[in-house]
Amino acid sequence: MQENSYSKNFEWLISTLVLALIIIGIFNIYSAEYSDGQEKVIDFSTSVGKQIIWFGISILMFIIILILDIRFFINFSYPIYAFTLLLLLATLIIGKEVAGSKSWIIFGGFSLQPSELAKFGTVLALARFIDTTDINVAKFKHFAIAFLIIGLPMGLIVLQNDFGSAIVFSSLFLVLYRQGLPSLFLFTPILFAILFVLVLLVNFLFIIGVLVLVAIIFIYFTTNRLRAVFISLAAIVIVSAFMFSVDHIFEKVLQPHQQSRINVLLHKEVDLQGSGYNVHQSLIAIGSGGVTGKGFLNGTQTKFNFIPEQKTDFIFCTIGEEYGFFGSVGLLVLFIGLILRILYISEKQKFRYTRIFGYGVLSIIFLHFAVNIGMTLGLFPVIGIPLPFISYGGSSLLGFTLMIGVFLKLELEYRHYFN
Repeated sequence: MQENSYSKNFEWLISTLVLALIIIGIFNIYSAEYSDGQEKVIDFSTSVGKQIIWFGISILMFIIILILDIRFFINFSYPIYAFTLLLLLATLIIGKEVAGSKSWIIFGGFSLQPSELAKFGTVLALARFIDTTDINVAKFKHFAIAFLIIGLPMGLIVLQNDFGSAIVFSSLFLVLYRQGLPSLFLFTPILFAILFVLVLLVNFLFIIGVLVLVAIIFIYFTTNRLRAVFISLAAIVIVSAFMFSVDHIFEKVLQPHQQSRINVLLHKEVDLQGSGYNVHQSLIAIGSGGVTGKGFLNGTQTKFNFIPEQKTDFIFCTIGEEYGFFGSVGLLVLFIGLILRILYISEKQKFRYTRIFGYGVLSIIFLHFAVNIGMTLGLFPVIGIPLPFISYGGSSLLGFTLMIGVFLKLELEYRHYFN
């Protein structure tokens, strides 16, 4: 009777969407790696073979999560988080450098990227902390602790020179916003990011002039003009100081390849044989797919290896070339459906821990999805963020499966409790 109840209450829609995405990913990894004359359909020494093995491991972990008492993850949120931090520290010591980032631990024929597991651990720890009685992230002390939970793995990943993975953790501030963090904390970094781009594009004096004009208008229409003057002067000083630092950050902090990618994105330079090569070839592949695509294994850009990293960061262009506009839109619909379903379930939760955890999973999946598609279409700098469940990478697949598995277990317990 209990088994029937659990089967009835299980969230089948999210499970089906995730399974569909993983299967689509495996087929497209195979396509991205396929060459004419290839005899074996499945070879476990190839990328698609390894992805299938990781898929099996992920399914096993998913089943174990459903079997375990949900209190295990709630009670062990902090230890799991601490374990992922230790993995990140170990990576700095024994990790292997790949493409300029020391973010991999190699064992046998497989590699593990601890930053992918750290996302899972951080969401657990953040949910556990905010779920604590009397925690209010609008209070500075509580916000500082939440910031530390998110910032520790971010800092360790930055030390690995993996800025793309580090940026993903910033999406967790959306969770804090949902739990009462004032809008100022959320939108100020976004405004400074926009200002950073503007300084690279527009003359410095022009921006100062606009700020002064806005300040004059603000002072004129404010009743307490003395207070408005102080606020305006403080804002102009802070913004000016930041703008003066932009050149230093761009030239001294960012790596040359990162500078080049930003310049290509902003159309300040054209480098079709260097930093702009991947995006240029990706757009050609997607455009050549037309409305219905060239068909499975028939993509010329894919088959002749015009696009580096096509099975990982640029796998979306394989779908665009072989399945065309309809296939690309179909994939977007699957992702949007998954994101909206997680949002819906999280929002209706009466259990605070489940709601916070759900928003954490949602934030990370959404940022991965938006940035990866944006990279492929040339709307975002190339920063090495995979497409969830689709891109080749066992660590990424395992990390996302763990997050979805725990979220579905939490939802299952919620439905069983209230039904």
